[in-house]
Amino acid sequence: MNASAQFDYVDVELLRKYDKPGPRYTSYPTAPNFSKEFGPADYEGEIVRTNSSGKGDYLSLYFHLPFCKSLCYFCACNMQVTHSREAISDYLAVLKAEIDLISKLIDPRRKVVQLHWGGGTPTYLSPQEIRDLMGHIRSRFSLGETAEMGVEIDPRGLTAEHIEALRESGFNRASIGVQDFDPEVQETVNRIQPEEMTRSVFGSCRRLGFTSINLDLIYGLPRQTLESFEWTIDKVIEISPDRLAVFNFAYVPWIKKHHERLIDPATLPKPEAKLAILKMTIEKLSQASYVYIGMDHFARQDDELAVAQREGALHRNFQGYSTKAGFDLYGMGVSSISCVGDVYAQNHKAIPDYKSAALAGRLATMSGYRVSEDDKVRWYVITRLMCDMELAKGDVERRFGIDFDTYFADALTQLTPFEADGLLVHEKDKIEVAGTGRLVIRNIAMAFDKYLKKETDGRPVFSRTV
Repeated sequence: MNASAQFDYVDVELLRKYDKPGPRYTSYPTAPNFSKEFGPADYEGEIVRTNSSGKGDYLSLYFHLPFCKSLCYFCACNMQVTHSREAISDYLAVLKAEIDLISKLIDPRRKVVQLHWGGGTPTYLSPQEIRDLMGHIRSRFSLGETAEMGVEIDPRGLTAEHIEALRESGFNRASIGVQDFDPEVQETVNRIQPEEMTRSVFGSCRRLGFTSINLDLIYGLPRQTLESFEWTIDKVIEISPDRLAVFNFAYVPWIKKHHERLIDPATLPKPEAKLAILKMTIEKLSQASYVYIGMDHFARQDDELAVAQREGALHRNFQGYSTKAGFDLYGMGVSSISCVGDVYAQNHKAIPDYKSAALAGRLATMSGYRVSEDDKVRWYVITRLMCDMELAKGDVERRFGIDFDTYFADALTQLTPFEADGLLVHEKDKIEVAGTGRLVIRNIAMAFDKYLKKETDGRPVFSRTV
């Protein structure tokens, strides 16, 4: 197995060459291919089909809690600013109705081994709302004793009671939003979060027994410089999280209108400065003994992600890299995406539409997709490349009954420039990502995506790859 990477040097010129829009591949096909012709009946039929065997296999659950107290100008999530506790309470009632509806369709013997709350700001709920919602989930689903239970945390406005409520509810993993410690950057993006506030929340989570704590950072934000973000990275290394996600700022004014209104493009780091920030970040974290998993994920060498990658057991889903592979994922809440059996199903993105469906006792499916056999082959190839950074052609051939080089003749032609630039090694029996190739793994995966031209068709759809 291709060992996890430690970087002493990052080739910025190669990053510049391959910096272009592309999918993150948390699914294949990606969401732009979902069809509104796929509806609630299609989704329900697949739920019933996957439960008919009664094998009592495992489940993954995701719950979307979209509310925030204020808008972070860089945000591209499906979220809504509100100061109305009544609006939050009303949404939770609707979410519980959907939980009831979904849980009745699922074999009760199936154990939940992975659960995640995302948003929005899940910790904008009150401590009592946290306990109440998790109590409702536990009453409808069978949670395994060793389930991986994660929650996204915003330190702003967080109290000790919030953290206690999360831990008492069973959460054992926390992802703490930081983005950047520099005060000027924080002011520019409307997210004032002093370093000490983050340290305090991190320490409380540690003391209460959270087994894994992740910090989220963003590079490429307005007013960010190489020097200021290096200072942030130094502080983060001092804090010593188990994992780090260092996201590329997705400036998408064609999707998120507040980017156009609230962010002056002139304040964004120039492409060469942004790449220098990325280079510094990867090299510093590698020197601090963090393993570069791929794309934007880093982990300590003994972390489950790093171990899973070394053992070939890493996976990707809508939460990014994961150690839980092959389980049906049920997404609940507005805009949530499920991956069940052979289908993807996405809920309505607007709360009124979501509410109307759930309270009427209908699945809130807005769109979806039923994967083909070709989709399964390509998703396997893309997943293994992005997780293992290598691919054994014989494994694919045995699993799917194909001749690899014939099936992927067009894709292999597209890999030639990467090979010429030393970003991968293409041999008779395998493809292996090399060096800086890990940083452009999305680009490499794109060679195997037959929908990509159709998805873009000259229109901006995806964020840039680096």
